[in-house]
Amino acid sequence: MPAPEEKGHAGQAWSGRFAEPVAERVKRYTASVSFDRRLAEFDVQGSLAHARMLAAAGVLAPEDLAAIDRGMTTILDELRTGTFHWSLEDEDVHLNIERRLTALVGDAGKRLHTGRSRNDQVATDLRLYLRDAIDDITALVRAVQTALVDLAEKHAATVMPGFTHLQVAQPVTFGHHLMAYYEMLGRDRERLADCRSRVNRLPLGAAALAGTSFPIDRERVARDLGFEGVCANSLDAVSDRDFAIEFTAGAALIMTHLSRLSEELVLWMSPRFGFIRLPDRFCTGSSIMPQKKNPDVPELARGKAGRVFGHLVGLLTLMKGQPLAYNKDNQEDKEPVFDTVDTLVETLAVFAEMIPGIEVDPEKMRTAAREGYATATDLADYLVKRGVPFRDAHEAVARAVRAAEARGCDLADLPLPELKSFAREIDADVYAVLTIEGSVASRDHFGGTAPDRVLDAVRRARAELA
Repeated sequence: MPAPEEKGHAGQAWSGRFAEPVAERVKRYTASVSFDRRLAEFDVQGSLAHARMLAAAGVLAPEDLAAIDRGMTTILDELRTGTFHWSLEDEDVHLNIERRLTALVGDAGKRLHTGRSRNDQVATDLRLYLRDAIDDITALVRAVQTALVDLAEKHAATVMPGFTHLQVAQPVTFGHHLMAYYEMLGRDRERLADCRSRVNRLPLGAAALAGTSFPIDRERVARDLGFEGVCANSLDAVSDRDFAIEFTAGAALIMTHLSRLSEELVLWMSPRFGFIRLPDRFCTGSSIMPQKKNPDVPELARGKAGRVFGHLVGLLTLMKGQPLAYNKDNQEDKEPVFDTVDTLVETLAVFAEMIPGIEVDPEKMRTAAREGYATATDLADYLVKRGVPFRDAHEAVARAVRAAEARGCDLADLPLPELKSFAREIDADVYAVLTIEGSVASRDHFGGTAPDRVLDAVRRARAELA
């Protein structure tokens, strides 16, 4: 890439090569400053570290470094106060900042780009941005986990139906159900941490694609910017965006988990379930039906999951056909990443606020758990413990369920003689097994739904979150 000093008729940093100015429509089409200005403060960080390294290597004079530092301080202030003037003529965030720096400090600003290219510069900026975003998102995931743990502790013994195929399967506790989402988000945090380590590698020094002939010290810049390592191949450093794709994949999984929770909140809030109530401030009404209370937050989160999935597919498609090294295609990596970050941050933040306000109707949950013969497996286990082979026990209990269904009653309501007609091993103590609470309490092992095990899980979670 030509040095920024080489300016032609149109004033661009690269325009000396061309015999005519860029068409206005092309300027608008190719410019990225409308969205990559988000990287501005990270661009300043990277530029200052680069300048300090050049000065230490003797490439940049001390007075130039002082001028650059002074100019960047002014630019940072302008960025933070909203007084920085952005120009479409300067194409992107990098040239806008460089042009302003040169206006402030003269030739020192022109010397800053020595030994680097916008190719390695933008890769560095994006990694700095993503590293910062991952830290913010990780804190928000932790906040949602904390809200789930707090609610789970309150409902460690609140019985509800567990479902498979959305059919009543076995009784569980609401606390146990909530802790399932805690575990999902815990793996999401692990993925974010793992992704962060690959994001946190310095591409600066790769220049346009082949490195630079100047005596640079990439490790010094990496230390200065807090990177854990340096990208080992200059071609790879400027051309791949797998770190952004990996982040977006992790974000898509977080949104998948929040979408599943959202679906359940929508179902549970429906009068057909009536398990929970969401606070009014997280719901909306209908313009025509005055009785409506719509769970807009979980519904919208469910929809926004698709938005993030689309960004992931878009980024994969963006990269799949690119030859080495940098291509203009990569300008299209930023908006999907930025929107993914925004969507994830807002969704996690609203869930962290909404979950503590969820009100539970324990009686409706318990009634629902009794409606689907949820203790049938407990009856089968009871028979197995008395020597009946499991397949025979399964068959006997299935016939008992059919009988209870025909009579419109629960298994626990069948008289003992009728129960014995299905399996002679059944005795009067069977009714303790057929209660909802007895079923839940019997799952008293690590990872089980017994209230004591739920409280153990809550204690472990609090230790992990501390």
